[in-house]
Amino acid sequence: MGTWDPGILGRVRIDPNRPSPARVYDAFLGGTHNFAVDRSVASRIVELVPEMGALARANRAFLRRVVRWAVARGVRQFIDLGSGIPAEGNVHEVALAADPAVRVAYVDVDPTAVLYARHLLTDEPHTVVVQGDLRDARSVLNDPDLLTLIDLGRPVGILMFAVLHFIPDGPVLDALLRDYREAVAPGSVMAVSHASGGLHPDAMARVADLYSRTGTPFVPRDQARLAALFDGWELVEPGVVHGADWHPEPADEPLDVAAASLMLAGVGLRP
Repeated sequence: MGTWDPGILGRVRIDPNRPSPARVYDAFLGGTHNFAVDRSVASRIVELVPEMGALARANRAFLRRVVRWAVARGVRQFIDLGSGIPAEGNVHEVALAADPAVRVAYVDVDPTAVLYARHLLTDEPHTVVVQGDLRDARSVLNDPDLLTLIDLGRPVGILMFAVLHFIPDGPVLDALLRDYREAVAPGSVMAVSHASGGLHPDAMARVADLYSRTGTPFVPRDQARLAALFDGWELVEPGVVHGADWHPEPADEPLDVAAASLMLAGVGLRP
């Protein structure tokens, strides 16, 4: 990937005084593509849930395992929804290491994330970066840039990592899940990681309150509620589990029980 040039921030309208979930997550990962307001929110969340940094890294590890698993099953294209700010071990890096023919579309509504991604992925011909709202699946899937790279008539990996917990229950969530499912070919994969109250329900409730005061809803869900989001998909064994327990690998960073309980994950196959 290319080298980051801070000067390109002046090319788009970005409010450095309003926290962004993408930039807060970047702060959890120890990234530098965030502002003081994002680091302040991240620090307050870590005070409530000290395991958050380890949890963010575990989420990235789950992403890598899912991508390798999907490529091994024959999936050669991915749509990463709510992709956030590029970090080490991105989808295309993992996928292309397994098969150089893989294509990846990154989609995010946050202009900061899109700006960084487009700059850093300029020299990656097998990727495209789309600014779009994952809640409007039809608009995302009909984006002309996405369609230059992704063939919806063939199996695709729909990836939603640490993003659905920012969408409350209701018709918007129901519609987006239905639209993505109906748009992709049989043999496609949907992978989701999601915040859970786990062993810290009171702390996660305070995290939800903190996000709400920044204008962003935050809805942790339990195992049953997350499993329900896979309606129309065939859940892959072992089903909806703690993210660290989904096909773990020896090199994964170990998580204690309390940290592991805060993230649920699942993968579904489109029949």
